[in-house]
Amino acid sequence: MRHVGSREDGGPLSEAVLLILMSLAAEPRHGYALMKDIEALSQGRVRLSTGTLYGALHRLLEDRWIERFAQEDTSRDKQAYRLTASGRRQLQAELERLKQLTRAGMARLRVSEG
Repeated sequence: MRHVGSREDGGPLSEAVLLILMSLAAEPRHGYALMKDIEALSQGRVRLSTGTLYGALHRLLEDRWIERFAQEDTSRDKQAYRLTASGRRQLQAELERLKQLTRAGMARLRVSEG
C-alpha cells in the first residue's frame, strides 16, 4: 500500500494517514470519534469525509498498521480500531522524519535572517 509514500518506499505519509495514526496512538476509537479527534488535532483545519476515512482505514488494516478492536459498547455496530506495534513504529518514524525536516527548515530560516 502506498500512503502517499509509505514507509516501505521511504516517502512521507499523507496528512490524513498521519492524523489517523496520531489519533489512534492515544486510544482505540470508532470512525466518528476518529473524525472528531482529527478535527480537534488539526484545530479544525482537517475534516475527513467518511469516504476518505474509511478508505484509509481499509488500507491501514491491510498493511496491519491498525486492527479492529472489540468495544464494550455493543448497542450499535460501531467498529473500533487501534494501533498495532507496526503502526506505532510507522508513526514514530514519521514524527522523527518531520522533526528532522523542521529542524533543517528552522536552521535555514535563521541563516537567511542573519
